[in-house]
Amino acid sequence: MNIVRSILFNLCFYANLIIRMIVLSPIYFLMPRKAAYAIPKNWARSSVWLMEKIVGTTFEIEGLENIPAGGYILAPKHQSFWDTFALLPYLDDPVYILKRELMWIPLFGWYAGKQQMIPVDRGARGKVMLDVLKRTREVLAKGRQLIIYPEGTRRPPGAEPLYKYGIARMYRDLGVPVVPVAMHPGLFWPRRTFQRYPGHFKVRILPPIEAGMDPDAFFARLIAETEKASDELLVETFARNPNLPVPPTAARRLAEIAAAKVVAASA
Repeated sequence: MNIVRSILFNLCFYANLIIRMIVLSPIYFLMPRKAAYAIPKNWARSSVWLMEKIVGTTFEIEGLENIPAGGYILAPKHQSFWDTFALLPYLDDPVYILKRELMWIPLFGWYAGKQQMIPVDRGARGKVMLDVLKRTREVLAKGRQLIIYPEGTRRPPGAEPLYKYGIARMYRDLGVPVVPVAMHPGLFWPRRTFQRYPGHFKVRILPPIEAGMDPDAFFARLIAETEKASDELLVETFARNPNLPVPPTAARRLAEIAAAKVVAASA
């Protein structure tokens, strides 16, 4: 039955995306930019609703009170396509730095262009990156929120963290707070498979790391605080969802956490 639900959800998810983009395009492109953000945010809500009703997956968010006013960097764990859209309704006016090639996709690229997303060539250096930094500083000055995935690419739940130092450079150069986010949507919407799994999980928005720290100290703190919350949520998620499949990376990390608790208790 889970295979059937997964197939049905995927069909509905992509149909919902394509139909909305086509039907609502005239309205979207005529609206003022920020007001038009209501359309992708509503799509995000509807996608979450489809996953709940078809697959049986629900989530809750802790720490919304930790979101500061004005411009800041949101730094979520990245495990799934889910975490690229599901938080949009909870953010005022978010902006992404995207691979340049994504802007060439019909409709999607036009929608992203309308919201002034920032395209970048991943191999870019020098002046190109200075231009990206300049544009990013401008959007943050307008009170927008920059979403950066500190590990750069999707990682399976429980995998050894591989944070990229680029976020520390952005933190230093932009001078805004960074808000870490821990979550495990990859347990319910795994990468590289069509299967989706029922259950419940938490998204934990951590207190912001204020601007002005030494970038090395910031980087160490970001990793420590995010991974601590991530470990707590990993244990909690499997305790709450005993029938959830356990990926090898998650099983290994759970064993490490359990062993560390035994050592601490015996010390």
